[in-house]
Amino acid sequence: MIVKSNIKSNIQGFTLIEVMVVIFIIATMAAVVAPQIFNQRDSAKIKKAAIDIQALEGSLELYRLQTNTIPTTEQGLDALVNIPTIDPIPRSYPEGGIIKRLPEDPWGNPYVLLYPGEVGQYDIYSFGPDGVEGSEDDIATWNLNEYLK
Repeated sequence: MIVKSNIKSNIQGFTLIEVMVVIFIIATMAAVVAPQIFNQRDSAKIKKAAIDIQALEGSLELYRLQTNTIPTTEQGLDALVNIPTIDPIPRSYPEGGIIKRLPEDPWGNPYVLLYPGEVGQYDIYSFGPDGVEGSEDDIATWNLNEYLK
């Protein structure tokens, strides 16, 4: 038995123009919001690098107190993790090192130690977002206050 219904369906769809208007509004919002999000992300990476350098400074001071020396440029920051194999080799190096591992900067590059330093007693720095040494975006012990505001 077939039953016929007199109820009509009132389902309506969106027109192409309505869909395009919604897409345009979403794209406009994304164009306004996305740059602000990316600027926040870049700013956070720079601040993280400055905090890492500050922490490495503290570890380097601990190294100096425990070994009575500062690692040379050739020994590098690896001396905080492993006993140096290049002279001067410290006599009283703590078992297990000063820190467990060295951080990389937020752009995937190692931090650099320069001892004796060009600006301070020693310099620890990251080449920054562009990865080029000596550019204006280098983050280092001598300009940390600029980034830690």
